[in-house]
Amino acid sequence: MHDPFEESLRDLLKSSATNRDDDACLNRVLKTANRQVGAGDMFSLMGNCLSALMIALNNGSPHLAPVSRRKTTTRSTNKVD
Repeated sequence: MHDPFEESLRDLLKSSATNRDDDACLNRVLKTANRQVGAGDMFSLMGNCLSALMIALNNGSPHLAPVSRRKTTTRSTNKVD
């Protein structure tokens, strides 16, 4: 399966093959991976928060209906003027 994240990490590893500074290369790859994973986690967190907010609004909406405290009076339509 095609994974652009894995592909970008492989490209980062291959690009510094001429330097042979493995620690610097590994640090750069890990920083990039951490940034990409962190961004994905943040989007997931925002999506879950939005979902929870929508559920709360859906469950709370029946309680927003106006309530009248006045007593209902029965009116007779057969009343003579």
